[in-house]
Amino acid sequence: MRFEKIAPTERLKPYVKYFAISENVEANTYKVLPSTGLVIGFQYQGQLSTITNSGETILANAGISGVADTFKIFKNSANIGTILVYFTEVGLASFSTCPANELFNESISLHEIFDKHKISETEEKLYLATTDYGRIKVVEQFILSQLKEIVQDQLIVNAVKLIYQHKGNIKIKEINEQLSISQSPFEKRFRKLVGVSAKKFSSIVRFNNVLSELNTQKSLAQICYDNNFFDQSHFIKDFKQHTGDTPESFKLF
Repeated sequence: MRFEKIAPTERLKPYVKYFAISENVEANTYKVLPSTGLVIGFQYQGQLSTITNSGETILANAGISGVADTFKIFKNSANIGTILVYFTEVGLASFSTCPANELFNESISLHEIFDKHKISETEEKLYLATTDYGRIKVVEQFILSQLKEIVQDQLIVNAVKLIYQHKGNIKIKEINEQLSISQSPFEKRFRKLVGVSAKKFSSIVRFNNVLSELNTQKSLAQICYDNNFFDQSHFIKDFKQHTGDTPESFKLF
């Protein structure tokens, strides 16, 4: 399997964290863990499906996945190739009027929120492209064509920064106080731009911090304590919600 990150152009850096090329010559079923940003994918070869308790669902060749608070299981065909666009936490609003919270835990066709002709045109160009550079440029051109000149909501940008600074261990009341905004309007703005409530977003940030600490010499008890879990059983329950595994079994992957 190959997964390579590519930095966006300066014009897109406020909205896009990075592009990625993902390829796999073998058919595979794999788990994707919760992350804090939306992702667009263009398959230039092969096919991708999601696996749930109700069965397998084939995804559109051009799709978008919203922020999720639990793991998802995907299945790719052999010889799959995908260009991925990883947005910043508030990046989507500069390209689409679709509220990010409507995509929560969803993976849908890009046709549902962007111009179908533009998408078809992009897919045709991707089919003809023969190099990584060419494919990235095709997707980059599509993203730039959708860019709207709007001012980012700096209050929500600052709220996201605060949550990261505290590694997800911050109360929403404290965020409201620091940013001088009442809870109700803050929550509405946060959900619309980021895709989840500030509380749930904080839990995802905290989970990802826990995940990074599993590769250190810290004990599970220490990780639990450092990340402000009430007790170890709460920690394990939260971890299973996000990964489907206990911390001990997850280490075995």
